[in-house]
Amino acid sequence: GDRIEAGTFLIASIITNGHVSIHGCNPQHLGSLIHVMENACAKIKVDNTSIEAFPCLNQLKPFEITTLPYPGFPTDLQAQMCVLAACIPNLSLITDRVYPQRFMHVAELQRLGTNITLEGNTAIIQGGHALSGADVMASDLRASAALYLAGLISQGETHVHRIYHLDRGYENFESKLEQLGAKVRRIHD
Repeated sequence: GDRIEAGTFLIASIITNGHVSIHGCNPQHLGSLIHVMENACAKIKVDNTSIEAFPCLNQLKPFEITTLPYPGFPTDLQAQMCVLAACIPNLSLITDRVYPQRFMHVAELQRLGTNITLEGNTAIIQGGHALSGADVMASDLRASAALYLAGLISQGETHVHRIYHLDRGYENFESKLEQLGAKVRRIHD
């Protein structure tokens, strides 16, 4: 299994306060994500080839992460973690040391109502505010996934444009989200 796809669905489960089992992955490859989640008081269960997330959104605590090469925290989950941080009251910090300029998704998340500011290669997220649907534009693969996740928890409709980036890293992303209960569809121009 793809560790970034598994991590994205784990984050999706937690931000929607869902109960999801992710099978066919190697949880050891997501050790840094699981560590952050456990420190934030997420309810997860790990075995040899799966990760299970339980509803826990209301008890999550803010976190601080720094992306690093494997086995450190993956830069490819940084954008998705910005969405998680937006759900948690109080201040979370996300520093990207792998790709310090990889924060183009921040302006688009702000359109949805997230309270994020940038200081150099650190995103400062004041979470706990409701998000509202908006038209947003994906700048890269992981930003696309993060905007989808933010749309899942936004009030009203969110339209993510330039989603062709998404297809480079996620197979049948919309149908997998629909299988989990999301109301999502791809509209071709």
